[in-house]
Amino acid sequence: MAQRFKVGDHVTWNSEAGQVSGTVTKVHTEDFDYKGHTRRASNDTPQYEIKSDKTEHIAAHKGSALRKTGQ
Repeated sequence: MAQRFKVGDHVTWNSEAGQVSGTVTKVHTEDFDYKGHTRRASNDTPQYEIKSDKTEHIAAHKGSALRKTGQ
């Protein structure tokens, strides 16, 4: 099972541009609409919205794509 995160956790993930870091702003445990697409989420497989530290862009990711940082 993937690691669980909560709002306020500082995390990193890999993107096409390299490693990105940001802060979890929302935890989804039900399906939700993100940029015109339905993202699947449940209590067992939540998805997270993260605000990038550098660009302030909001990204949505599964927990398996994220790693908690020491900040």
